[in-house]
Amino acid sequence: MISVSEALDALFALAEPLGQEDVPLADCAGRVLAAPVSARLTQPPFDASSMDGYAIKSVEADLHAQFKLVGEAAAGHPFEGTLKAGQTVRIFTGAPVPEGADFVVIQEDVERRGSLVTIIAEQGKSNIRPAGQDFAAGDALTAPRRLTPHDIALAAAMNHASLPLARKPVVALIATGDELVAPGNRPAEGQIVASNTYGLKALIEEHGGEARLLPIARDTRESLETVFALAEGADLIVTVGGASVGDHDLVGEVAEGLGLERSFYKVAMRPGKPLMAGRMGDAVLLGLPGNPVSAMVCGHIFLLPMLRALQGLGKAAAPRLTARLAKPLGENGPREHYMRARVMGGEITAEKRQDSALLSVLSRANALLIRPPHDPAREAGEDVAFVPV
Repeated sequence: MISVSEALDALFALAEPLGQEDVPLADCAGRVLAAPVSARLTQPPFDASSMDGYAIKSVEADLHAQFKLVGEAAAGHPFEGTLKAGQTVRIFTGAPVPEGADFVVIQEDVERRGSLVTIIAEQGKSNIRPAGQDFAAGDALTAPRRLTPHDIALAAAMNHASLPLARKPVVALIATGDELVAPGNRPAEGQIVASNTYGLKALIEEHGGEARLLPIARDTRESLETVFALAEGADLIVTVGGASVGDHDLVGEVAEGLGLERSFYKVAMRPGKPLMAGRMGDAVLLGLPGNPVSAMVCGHIFLLPMLRALQGLGKAAAPRLTARLAKPLGENGPREHYMRARVMGGEITAEKRQDSALLSVLSRANALLIRPPHDPAREAGEDVAFVPV
């Protein structure tokens, strides 16, 4: 068996960025920007009023000063002409400041009678947003980065109709086993409902991948070969179950017959020991354990870092945080243990039941508490590492 860090290194050696594609801006949310993009204009492109009020010369911004109203400036409708001494222009938020003006008196600070405007309060700031206050032409939105709604708004303001994005990793999901039926069907005696691939599909799509849910592969060579053929074109093939050493666990054997170059098999972790990976043609194969919690835990610890690497976001393990133990823990065994846990108020509590088949426990958890191999007993109040889930 190899360690979790060794398994990740082996997986990263298989996971190179997939290249980029140009995507319309309206379809970029949640995707990964593959290359920097530069602003094509300056924002704002002119000195603009930040308030509704009256544009004047700053040297005339005195209490009780009076001005003749000579025009109006609104967003998209600038004042034509140059402001002279003793004149003012009615101006609205976002409108260009007229030539000759460098100060805006807010409307609450004036008294207006017809075309005569009088300042009735002491003045402070200019209420003008200078040209380029937000960004200047040539300023860059850096990459790689997963685009947030705020990034999309910025790219639009920079005048980009499309962006260079990392290609979405296509992930083919294969559940294996005679005991499985699809959700919504009545299991026969000895059967269970397939859940792993549905959870993994949601996890993949939440983190930028495109998941293809393939038919359940039965425990025969013919069925496995048929379903593997349906995975053609995928960047990553994820099998669930059938990677152990039982008489009916044929995934590794069939995959090798189809050209799998195995990278490793078995990782010193719990849950998730029977983990397999390698290259299979143009795709990477990741074989996950069949127990529901094991599959989902391995999804967080191995699959998500691979998705990030394939999208050009770097090759790094899942981010680890620390929290104080709310309750003591006994010593850990020889394998790295990812315990289902809850973090609240800076404290972390491991679930009492850690069986790898208990999805209800995983559903309640928001963290995987990490116990290193042979970790000694821990007291309440000690800091421990965890991965948010």
